[in-house]
Amino acid sequence: MALMACKGPERPGNPESPGNPGYTLDEDIGMMLLVGFRGTEVDYKKNTEIISALRDYHVGSVILFDYDVPTGTRGRNIQNAGQLKSLCSQLRSVATVDNLLIGIDQEGGNVSRLSTRYGFPRIPSAQKCAAMGYDTVRHYAALTGKMLYDLGINLDFAPVADVNVNPGCPVIGKIERSFSDDPRVVRQCCIIWSQELANHHVVSCWKHFPGHGSARGDTHQGLVDVTDTWQRSELEPYRMDKDNNYAPPLDDPDAGFLFEHRLPGMVMTAHVVNRRLDPSGLPASLSQKITSYLRDTLGYDGVIVTDDLAMGAIVSQYSFETAVRMAVMAGADLLCLSNNGGTYDENMVPRAVKVIKEMVEKGEVSEERIRQSAARVRLLQ
Repeated sequence: MALMACKGPERPGNPESPGNPGYTLDEDIGMMLLVGFRGTEVDYKKNTEIISALRDYHVGSVILFDYDVPTGTRGRNIQNAGQLKSLCSQLRSVATVDNLLIGIDQEGGNVSRLSTRYGFPRIPSAQKCAAMGYDTVRHYAALTGKMLYDLGINLDFAPVADVNVNPGCPVIGKIERSFSDDPRVVRQCCIIWSQELANHHVVSCWKHFPGHGSARGDTHQGLVDVTDTWQRSELEPYRMDKDNNYAPPLDDPDAGFLFEHRLPGMVMTAHVVNRRLDPSGLPASLSQKITSYLRDTLGYDGVIVTDDLAMGAIVSQYSFETAVRMAVMAGADLLCLSNNGGTYDENMVPRAVKVIKEMVEKGEVSEERIRQSAARVRLLQ
């Protein structure tokens, strides 16, 4: 039997998190988790783990998929518009947060969870949109924003800010996810996409920092090193001032760049290794150096979300607990835990929460750091 709409539990009256008045440490930790789950409805018998994640662990963000990787079947969360709108409503009725972030990868082209097979309109790829001009980009961005808003989805993991340095990149250029090989065109298209989503109350997410467009491999499958192929021009889409003008040229790698953090709402870090920015060889998503570059050099103060920690680049190198710990230590505000990799783990959320709480208890990370990340995410809700 599907769960009927109901009011979530009241927030505790004696907070343990003084930096975020009214919120406990547990609630702040929950805000740092973006989780995936199975089910086309919220059902006490079939997907109790998402109910527990939202109610007991105060998870603040979920991500929806049409395809379930472990079973190789479609219809994981999406069947049609009516069903999806109902699912989003049910999720919000269970959540303890004020306005649950419900996210999806809706870029257009090959990366369209809302595809024509489920009755949704066709959205061309980023490359095709850009080739037809900025007005076309704006048209399809507005169409996407309205479609998501009508469904109750308020977070789009788009646009792709990767520059098409390597047209043969298997997960970017080859499948037309990049707007252009010109970083200025990429930047302008990303601004347009974010503006149109914002007009429909949908949060955008630029990805994949510090650049995936030159990669020769696929981070879904394993670790990818872009040290020898990456170009500094791949940072250009991320540099703009408050009027959406370019910051100073990249001739001086230490120049003071300005970043208008209202656009976008989030930046996603990639799982690529880039030793030019972090000589240690850590993936960007787990690298404190690369996160600091985005924060301190580019001046970004919005939400930093990891790429999916279930991808091959991470699971082939690190245990789940180690990946969670390293992502938090790197400075990520939001950890993408899709539960859509090689296996499905019903205990994923409690495992992640346990790691973060132990980090606080051991002094590896401060409560203030957790509160700061939670506050950034709440600003988007």
